Amino acid sequence: MTSDRKAAIAAYKEKKTVAGVFVIRCDASSQTWVGQTPNLEKIQNRIWFTLRQGSHTCRSLQAAWTAHGPDGLTFGECERLEEEETAYIRDAVLKERAVYWRTQLNAEAV
Repeated sequence: MTSDRKAAIAAYKEKKTVAGVFVIRCDASSQTWVGQTPNLEKIQNRIWFTLRQGSHTCRSLQAAWTAHGPDGLTFGECERLEEEETAYIRDAVLKERAVYWRTQLNAEAV
């Protein structure tokens, strides 16, 4: 293994994930969904993958995707969380902030 590859692997392992709250909007139906995740950088790909497969657990989001396609939905960040000491505290704060944003945006949970 080359030293460049070792350095790249080490840098990847040290990379911090950013937790936060996200929003998905469908302009055509005026629907909004809010969710929380321990990794904001990867959640959109995961959600879009399950929607493409037709297997997302949120029926209303899946219906919007099916009706309007990927171009009908937009993904955005509501809030990024500061790094927490423990996953337990992070998860509790994420839940609290997701409820706040659902209320503010009159959104469904996703």
